[in-house]
Amino acid sequence: MSTPRKLFLLALLLRLVPVLLTIDLPIGLDDMFHYDMLARSLAAGNGFRWYAQPDLELLQSYVDLQPIGDYDPQGVLTSFRAPGYPAFLAVIYAVSGLQWRFFAARLVQAVLGATLAPMLYALARRLFPEQPKAATFAGAAIAVYPMLVIYPLALATENLFIPLITAGLLGLLRAIDHEDQRLFLLAGVLFGAATLTRSVIFAFAGLATLWVFFLLKQRRGALLFGLAAVLMVLPWTIRNSLLHDHFTFVENSLGYNLHMGYHPEGRGSFQFGISLELMPYFDDAERNRLGVEAGLDYIRQDPGRVPELMLNKLGFFFALERRAITYFYSNNFFGFIPQPALVALFTLFLAPWALLCLLAAAALPFMPLDRPRGLLLLLMGGYLAPHLLLLAEPRFHLAIVPGMALLAGYAWSQRGALWAQARSQPARGLLALALIGLLCFNWGAELWRDADKLSTLFAPEGNRTHFPY
Repeated sequence: MSTPRKLFLLALLLRLVPVLLTIDLPIGLDDMFHYDMLARSLAAGNGFRWYAQPDLELLQSYVDLQPIGDYDPQGVLTSFRAPGYPAFLAVIYAVSGLQWRFFAARLVQAVLGATLAPMLYALARRLFPEQPKAATFAGAAIAVYPMLVIYPLALATENLFIPLITAGLLGLLRAIDHEDQRLFLLAGVLFGAATLTRSVIFAFAGLATLWVFFLLKQRRGALLFGLAAVLMVLPWTIRNSLLHDHFTFVENSLGYNLHMGYHPEGRGSFQFGISLELMPYFDDAERNRLGVEAGLDYIRQDPGRVPELMLNKLGFFFALERRAITYFYSNNFFGFIPQPALVALFTLFLAPWALLCLLAAAALPFMPLDRPRGLLLLLMGGYLAPHLLLLAEPRFHLAIVPGMALLAGYAWSQRGALWAQARSQPARGLLALALIGLLCFNWGAELWRDADKLSTLFAPEGNRTHFPY
């Protein structure tokens, strides 16, 4: 059996275990309810609507949701969420029926997530053809990555978004290699679909078009790639613009993110409480307008705070993956876990991200930068930059875990050579040490900042502390 198939089977088996152990697991968190509402509406043929009468009555006990104007019991037409992931769920719901929809979605997401392992193997073989061990490392790292192993349990966009951008990058690199116009179109379609899932990636599609056009001189391919991506998002942009009588892109959550990202009581990340201030508005255009006005007003009132918030957002983006496990354990989802086992569980989830980051930081200053590798860094940087301007949290870095695994694979396969290079090129060695030091400082500051919360969490009644998400 070939290595890619072995990696796929390993990844699939690991992802199926939590899915099969939680067949009757319900959903939680606001995002999941939103995506489920939208998917059920699409599957029922009612269009892209949320807050139908039964959902509204259920959620009104948690959030002050008061519809204004003519309320349709089938739900409110919305543009707040991108349509890609709800449409993906709607197809599954239409096949499985609603009774088993969560289990069916988790099964499909487990299979889709498992495809990341062979795709990473193929990408590493393309980016580092002289280092076959890098491909095995990258594929295996993504196959066993704990957060991605359990992520199919969640109704979250990453389950679709990460495979789309990974497949899109692989398709684009192959299109460049073979100057294949059909592959350029396919890559554009994949990044267009990714944009319909999370619009933040559209900036990379534009940058990649310029990269291929000007640096690689494959002008026809670049135009086909860019055109395919634009045509994928154009119909939904027209739909949203007609809905609100002014230009509206794939999703109009900009105001919500600006409001939270620059809120005077916030730190640049998601915070419960602040997150609910704009949610009662049913009119997406009104919510977005108020959010943009508030966010810009916060910036005008204290412009000197903007650099500090951007540094905070960078820190939150690269933070340890504690949020989900802290929330679920503190709300007694797992019951009581003895302290040694709890420490081991937290280490299991926190260590892989830290290890990949440290290896990537060690490799980056020494890695020969050709144009395909530059495209990988462009993807990671193009995805990171909007979060530094708007809102960042640890969950968002999951989309670059595959990229980190690729860089870490290179570092692992070249560890002896990297040590020799660090001794012969001290300036680059110091840069690698600086990157490693910044990461460790960020994680240390994070743990120090939350020391009181962690001591409470690891105490005998830590599973009943009920920390908010």
